[in-house]
Amino acid sequence: MSQRKPWEILIRPIITEKSNRLMEDYNKYTFEVALDASKPEIKEAVEKLFNVKVKKVNTMIVKPKKKRVWERFRQYGTTKKWKKAIVTLEKGINRHPWVCSEVRCRDGC
Repeated sequence: MSQRKPWEILIRPIITEKSNRLMEDYNKYTFEVALDASKPEIKEAVEKLFNVKVKKVNTMIVKPKKKRVWERFRQYGTTKKWKKAIVTLEKGINRHPWVCSEVRCRDGC
């Protein structure tokens, strides 16, 4: 489907309290993805990289936020806008080892 490599589509996993709760309770994994990536491309990239079956992909654009830049005078800049994808895996797949490379699991996986 896509000519791009999977690691060009998936930029990094998002590790926050909310994303960890989604992982544990609902089998959903959160990634920062390329802005121009489509849902089928994201699904294909996750399936190829991690050898899992993806049930559903939800995407959203995260708006830029104002940040203070302390140089000579107070100035304001903005963060970049980015795209977030929440990937739901099939029911039988739970807590895959690729998650543990980023975060230590309580279960010692």
